[in-house]
Amino acid sequence: MILAAIDIGSNAVRLLICEVIKKGKATEFNKLNLLRIPVRLGFDVFEKGHIGGQKKKMLINTIKAFNNLMKVYEVDHYMACATSAMRDAENAKEIIKEIKFETSIEIEVITGELEAEIIYENHIAELLDSDKSYLYIDVGGGSTELTLYHKSNIILQKSFNIGTVRILTKKVKDETWDEMKEALKELSKKYENTIGIGSGGNINKLFSISGAKAGKSISYETLKDIYKEMEPLAIDERMKKYTIKEDRAEVIVPALTIYNAICKWSNISEIHVPKIGLADGLIHHLYDMVIYD
Repeated sequence: MILAAIDIGSNAVRLLICEVIKKGKATEFNKLNLLRIPVRLGFDVFEKGHIGGQKKKMLINTIKAFNNLMKVYEVDHYMACATSAMRDAENAKEIIKEIKFETSIEIEVITGELEAEIIYENHIAELLDSDKSYLYIDVGGGSTELTLYHKSNIILQKSFNIGTVRILTKKVKDETWDEMKEALKELSKKYENTIGIGSGGNINKLFSISGAKAGKSISYETLKDIYKEMEPLAIDERMKKYTIKEDRAEVIVPALTIYNAICKWSNISEIHVPKIGLADGLIHHLYDMVIYD
């Protein structure tokens, strides 16, 4: 079975195509292709409240290209979800309608809570020590999704409108930071020695920059050190020093700001980076829907 997931984020739009193979009781999810296009919808939405003509054209052309690629791979089932920027865009319904007319692709704008739930469906924590507490952290362009997992139970599953593009456009409210801080500090009193699980492109890149070996974690101290080194640099200097693209060089420091704040307020000393994200969760979510429908 070939499945595809389209993740329309505030900074980038991704297509993940997987072949799902059933081997006895085990299910393998083999990645066939992963594409990331930096459409950067959030820069329009968080500043102007809507998606402008140029970004709209980029998005439609991206979905057209993804649709053609899905046909080439003979995808059996797909899911297309949009997150924070499309949640806030005044003209989201109009654009979604136009995309469906031009490509037949149906896009669902999901809530922040559902986004957190879908990311959690990667079930990484279940492979770790069941006696410990784990905080899933997914930092996006428009929002950050958190799920606290303790002894096979979900204690917290919440989305906060704190994201890298929102920070760059100065659209994160002080009260939203305060809300996240209070929630995490309260949880840290009850659940000690929490370990972070980071997902998304920024933490994946930070893991590579840190030089940590596969299977190991990245420490909070290392994240603070990288921030001190990276923050004073201009965008082009970051691109050159860390071999990263321009859009990543721009959002990676705001991402560090968010990760460091979460580590501080949660008393997290290390973050595991299994290199998964919303698109991976969508594939698992879609597979469950297909199997149990």
